[in-house]
Amino acid sequence: MSSTLEVIGTGSAVGALLPLLTAVVQKPHWAANVKRTVALVAAAVGGIVTVASTGGLAQFQQPVTALGGIAAVIAASQATYDLLWKPSKIAPSVEAVTSAKADQAG
Repeated sequence: MSSTLEVIGTGSAVGALLPLLTAVVQKPHWAANVKRTVALVAAAVGGIVTVASTGGLAQFQQPVTALGGIAAVIAASQATYDLLWKPSKIAPSVEAVTSAKADQAG
């Protein structure tokens, strides 16, 4: 079993990169509330997977560790999106490129 600090550290790293993966799924024409919901669900799922992969399913028997890891992913993903990925135009560019490929294929 991993310590709470290890889970939170791993969750922060996962959360920092998660907006780029989320941008692959999201479309530029979606409403802001839909994008927000997709990002939150992706971060929550990412948090659950991070907690489970860091210390196994037994981590969920320690609520502070599990919730701390999930919260770390959510917080890091939202913070890095707002402070890094959105202002640098990287995440919006990924959305546009992947949407253009999907539109051409379909």
